[in-house]
Amino acid sequence: MTIQQAVELFLEYLRVEKNASMHTIDSYKSDLEQFCTYLADEKIETFGEVTHVMIRTFLSRLYMAKAARKTLARKVSCLRSLYEFLRREEIVDKNPAKSVSTPKLEKRTPNFLYIEEVKRLVEAPSIDEPLGMRDRAILELLYATGIRVSECMGLELDDIDLEMGMARVFGKGAKERIVLLGQKACEAVRLYLERGRPRLLVGSTGGGEQKALFLNYRGEPLSDRSVRRIVDKYMLQVAGQLSISPHALRHTFATHMLDEGADLRVVQELLGHVSLSSTQIYTHTTKERLLRVYMNAHPRA
Repeated sequence: MTIQQAVELFLEYLRVEKNASMHTIDSYKSDLEQFCTYLADEKIETFGEVTHVMIRTFLSRLYMAKAARKTLARKVSCLRSLYEFLRREEIVDKNPAKSVSTPKLEKRTPNFLYIEEVKRLVEAPSIDEPLGMRDRAILELLYATGIRVSECMGLELDDIDLEMGMARVFGKGAKERIVLLGQKACEAVRLYLERGRPRLLVGSTGGGEQKALFLNYRGEPLSDRSVRRIVDKYMLQVAGQLSISPHALRHTFATHMLDEGADLRVVQELLGHVSLSSTQIYTHTTKERLLRVYMNAHPRA
């Protein structure tokens, strides 16, 4: 089997059997295209000819080209998954990527906003017009639930239950989970649904059949990129700088939940993390929490 045929078979496996997200599939496809280019330069015609030394050489070249450690770690993970699949399919008899160590990642404290900063951000959009109602609903929803931007943009009308204060989201690998909205988010979404969204639907090609919760000014589903522009716009208004991404509201949600005593496993469930270690990056401590704990716990504080 040729290298290209093996790659196509693996990507089809990710799509059909693993039900991987399009983001994961696109990332793995890009990684494999880069690896295949390296193999072609080395005159390698099948994956069975590849050794662990070749994989290390490939990674070393990327490292010398200033590739980030996180990028290198993903490529190692991609190649391991590829070879495990090929081995199960009896296309190769060994997994050379198993002998390649994963680059150690530096631990970074996630960017997050303080409570007053969040308040200024989510209340920045004017609710006197439809787009402002929509933007307020998006910001409130991202902060209230901690969902990813892609999950937020994937929401449909039937996924929201304002009476129960809940929403159904589909995360990575199309895994379904329930998140809680909170009073402020429910109010913002209800206002948008009652007064903002109907006005955005005017002129939409889909008319009243449009199922997406959040729409652009043409009455069409809003894109992830548009959300980035929305957050940038209001951060510029309230802070005078473009300092956070939409994902920072997810970091902020987790940080504030844990700071106020939420159980780590509850936050893990709400974020949709498979591994608890993914949630533990949010256990960094803010100065306010340190002071509060000290004042409450020390006998002579």
